[in-house]
Amino acid sequence: MSKELEEGLVLDLDWNKLEKAVEGTKGIIPVAVQHADTKEVILVAYINQIAFEESLKRKMLVLWSSSRQELWVKGLTSGETFELLDAYVNCEQNSLLFIVRPNRGGICHTKNQKGEPRNCYYRQINLDTSALENIDT
Repeated sequence: MSKELEEGLVLDLDWNKLEKAVEGTKGIIPVAVQHADTKEVILVAYINQIAFEESLKRKMLVLWSSSRQELWVKGLTSGETFELLDAYVNCEQNSLLFIVRPNRGGICHTKNQKGEPRNCYYRQINLDTSALENIDT
């Protein structure tokens, strides 16, 4: 990923993300991930049946990486893993909500200026100008 996409202040939404994620991948649904203590939505990702079963078995956040097309134990490389506390399904059973607690820090692979991991929703869209504003520098 480009630094401009992750740190820039220009809104450039990927309207084809799901199309790209589904290409070559069968059986994925979105999962919203909410911090148990702050109630913030900290990530929206994808999950397949194997990742779902692993999440329940391990009681930790396991997802499907749509960019790498592989099982993704969130934070395994960085040490920023997440305990799975609760799981919910929506009325149509086509999306999930996971309530998690970070075992160490934040969730995003990006860091703020202090070198701390942050939540993935660290930029706010200005409703008047559509410009991005970094709220966790």
